[in-house]
Amino acid sequence: MRDTCRWHVPSSAFTVASSGRRMLARMAPPDHRPMMPRRTILRASLAGALLVPAAAALQACGTSGTGGSPTSTGLIASRPRLTHGVASGDPRADGALVWARSDSPARMIVETSATESFSNPKRIVGPALTPATDGTGRVRITGLEPGQTVHYRVTLEAEDGATSEPALGVFNTVPTQPRDVTFVWSGDVVGQGWGINRRGGMSIFGAMADRRPDFFIHSGDAIYADGPVPETQKQNDGATYASVTAPAKEHVAETLDDFRGNYAYNLTDEHYRRFNATVPQLVQWDDHEVVNNWFPGESLAGQNRKGYTKTDADELAGYAYQAWREWQPIEPSEAVDGRLHRKISYGPLLDVFVLDMRSYKNPNPRAWAQSDDAGVLGRAQTQWLIDGLKKSTAVWKVVANDLPISIVVPDASTDPADGPKSMEAVAQGDDGRPLGREIAFSRILSETKEVRNVVYLTADVHYTAAISYHPEQAGFTDFTPFWEFVSGPLNAGAFPQSPLDGTFGARYEFVHAPEEKDTSPAQGFQHFGQVAIDSDSRVMTVDLCDASGKSLYSRQLPPA
Repeated sequence: MRDTCRWHVPSSAFTVASSGRRMLARMAPPDHRPMMPRRTILRASLAGALLVPAAAALQACGTSGTGGSPTSTGLIASRPRLTHGVASGDPRADGALVWARSDSPARMIVETSATESFSNPKRIVGPALTPATDGTGRVRITGLEPGQTVHYRVTLEAEDGATSEPALGVFNTVPTQPRDVTFVWSGDVVGQGWGINRRGGMSIFGAMADRRPDFFIHSGDAIYADGPVPETQKQNDGATYASVTAPAKEHVAETLDDFRGNYAYNLTDEHYRRFNATVPQLVQWDDHEVVNNWFPGESLAGQNRKGYTKTDADELAGYAYQAWREWQPIEPSEAVDGRLHRKISYGPLLDVFVLDMRSYKNPNPRAWAQSDDAGVLGRAQTQWLIDGLKKSTAVWKVVANDLPISIVVPDASTDPADGPKSMEAVAQGDDGRPLGREIAFSRILSETKEVRNVVYLTADVHYTAAISYHPEQAGFTDFTPFWEFVSGPLNAGAFPQSPLDGTFGARYEFVHAPEEKDTSPAQGFQHFGQVAIDSDSRVMTVDLCDASGKSLYSRQLPPA
């Protein structure tokens, strides 16, 4: 049955200040990868900007079922429209996932080509985009050549034959032969009430796009569902920060429409849309996609959670997970458990193990448990990671862990009676033998100590750091030295350096963090990391960068 609903919100739904913006022009060093033409990147950016005009940005309607009516009404367009640009994710040797969203019921059509002229395109008929998924959809592109630059364009086709304007994107397929690989990672978007800046937006996404990475690891906190965005907010230096505002960011998210609106809000930023159109993503989730520091089975009752009327974290997580999988370029059925954790093989030089440290997390008050090998991963995922690292034939194995291993992150939101025993991350600040969630990681480190070239990448703590791990100075010694690199936030409050737990012999080698809590994005301390693997030497180079793309710290890791 045809659904005649159209999703359209009056231009007053978003307040966006128009101002001239200059694209950053920082380029990555020359390498052997297929280079995305500058013209293509700019065309993709322009397409996204035209689809979401600065003066009339669109918001998700948030209908929750087929045949439902939109939560907001407005003018009905004569043809379907792509509302928030396009995105790609989880690339393979023969293609990638492509994501888009329509403002009305329509069929998603994707065309791919080896050239930006689309002279001989391959056409893929994708899913119907309906209110059941908030107008979002994705299709996995297959049958392409490995190690190639792929140009794609998405159009929408309504039942009456009307078609949308196209939106352009580009991605690289995974190589099957040794080839230079470059990727970036970070997390934490629109946190602590710091919204899209009216003066320049979230320019850090433009800085990452200008490095032309092969892909991006989004380490979680893609939204702050628990963080309303006011029009203005005072910074630590006394200046006023002015944010783009939207109805979805006026209150905490408690309904499916609320969570959807958070993702829609972020994608009104032109830099973010340009980034999405030109950089494939490997997406994780963390706590703020639901509520700060949540864990399965948690009750928010008695926690003084400002603005919340619902107290069941699992109910909120159900809405949050649906919105997350609708609005991200990810296909949960491709994950190991049909949810999130998965391995992305990127040619002979790299395997990426994307972890889910939220869905199987044990209660935060159990952080000091004497015997608990379930931890933040659950037993099945823990064993999957051990087996995967041991079986990997790639030169480098990157573990994307959305929570840090040894940075001490207390959980102040749980019952105060739990005191210091309630922890959000893995470590608890006890330098002795592994306890609680550390037990699972002691197994991982011990059982993979013969596996060489394992590096951990994380975000979460809102500063950037390089951490080395040394068994000779650890409370637990049965492992091989390794590195963990931290980067973030992308557009959120920055926080001071936190202490390290010594159980695994962690040591800061570099930290860039503010002295004051909740430092505004306009005051600096926004970060992303870049990893480059040279195909000849097989050396991995890790750079920790600021919002402009300037490298603050660089470390070369030779392969073992």
